Amino acid sequence: MRILAVDYGDQRTGIAVSDITGTIAGEAFVIAEWDPERLADKIAGECRRLGAERIVLGNPINMDGSAGPRSEKAASFGELLRERTGLEVIMWDERRTTVEAHDILSVNGRHGRRRRETVDAVAATLILEGYLGKLRM
Repeated sequence: MRILAVDYGDQRTGIAVSDITGTIAGEAFVIAEWDPERLADKIAGECRRLGAERIVLGNPINMDGSAGPRSEKAASFGELLRERTGLEVIMWDERRTTVEAHDILSVNGRHGRRRRETVDAVAATLILEGYLGKLRM
């Protein structure tokens, strides 16, 4: 089963896709779109193109485990994705994924604009890897 992970952002949204067996993360990219409706349509198109059967959406809950405004916004977007794709949308705890993505890019010499352009794709890959790891347990 191919799984698509989403790191939802206000201007850029990271996407990562598993291999066909749902075992490892493969392709990752960024969709630059600020309008949630258009973004959901673009993600639905990617789901069809890639043959995704499930979506894992990063849930930016607070460090204390509570749901803040960003988490509520992600949950609303998750509902929109369900409507547009007809797929199951799993909300996944994404605490610290963006921080880890910045660290990974920094260690690999990506700074400034090059980092901004890829950090969301790396964060989506971390979300996907976390989810796939849980499936293997």
